Amino acid sequence: MDHPENDDQYKGLKVNKGISDVPTVNPYLKQRVQRRQYTPGEFVEGILKGDISILSQAVTLVESSLHEHQQVAQEIIEKCLPHSGQSVRVGITGVPGAGKSTSIDVFGMHLLEKGHKLAVLAIDPSSERTKGSILGDKTRMEDLSRQKNAFIRPSPSAGSLGGVARKTRETIILCEAAGFDSIFVETVGVGQSETAVHSMVDFFLLIQLAGTGDELQGIKRGIMEMADGIVINKADGDNIDKAKLAASQFRNALHLFPPSDSGWTPQVLTYSGYYNLGVKEIWEMIAAYIAFTKENGFFEYKRNEQAKYWMYESINETLRQTFYHNPAVEKILSSTEQQVLHNEISSFIAAKQMMDAFLEDIRK
Repeated sequence: MDHPENDDQYKGLKVNKGISDVPTVNPYLKQRVQRRQYTPGEFVEGILKGDISILSQAVTLVESSLHEHQQVAQEIIEKCLPHSGQSVRVGITGVPGAGKSTSIDVFGMHLLEKGHKLAVLAIDPSSERTKGSILGDKTRMEDLSRQKNAFIRPSPSAGSLGGVARKTRETIILCEAAGFDSIFVETVGVGQSETAVHSMVDFFLLIQLAGTGDELQGIKRGIMEMADGIVINKADGDNIDKAKLAASQFRNALHLFPPSDSGWTPQVLTYSGYYNLGVKEIWEMIAAYIAFTKENGFFEYKRNEQAKYWMYESINETLRQTFYHNPAVEKILSSTEQQVLHNEISSFIAAKQMMDAFLEDIRK
């Protein structure tokens, strides 16, 4: 539209013609292409070739709660199983703020420089209220996340650590089939998740800090007994002496525990993840442990025990899901719960009534 200011009566005044409104959507933006749906056989073929995109999609199927996704995922896992088991699996835990993600970044780069392929499976804490999760581990692993031979996959715990742990174990199988010879499983921190992660890894590494007061305070005995190695992070600058003192305290504490089933004596080392100091020694310790346990047969024994443990865990989870999704149970669950709350029946009688209803329904 011409401006009236450009009329001859307004000599010496000129307003340039404006441009039309820019569309809010880029007209050159192509319509989003739908992802191709792969068959289980195509998934397996892609995974065995090391295709990261197909591996990521397969892991998404494993993590999905949809029944049809689970069926496809289980078929993929079954076909990948013969190609798995050739990696070294390392569980990494520690109190929040101990520097787990920074340490994994440094540890991972050390392994990649040695020619290894690394998969990092990080269980991310979920909000108990919203069930949401930040999944920000990649932002804390700046160097590792840019490497082609590294695969980082955070998984939300979503309030069910057991379920995520089972799916993490299945993801390990897929990653091994894709050619990753080193697997890190990072846990949410000191707590119940450690037991689940310990049951799926070969070496369990506990990261600690020095200079935070009583170094042994708040560390559960169970975590200490599970650890195959303890490393004190941030052993740099003015903190070196504190780190050495903390290491000495942990060594003394470990002497109080009974010998481990593997026959291995856990070592305590100091290092600095930020300055990349002492990392080589940590991996020499892990390599020594793997060689020691393979020689005395404990490595294979532990893998077999873990497979058996997860078989029973899967049975328990399936039974639980079957029970709560049974129509007869769903029908009386709410009313039975109210009877318990009003002290009309005991918890044990209520449980028996629901079990009877469940068993009667499945007999039909």
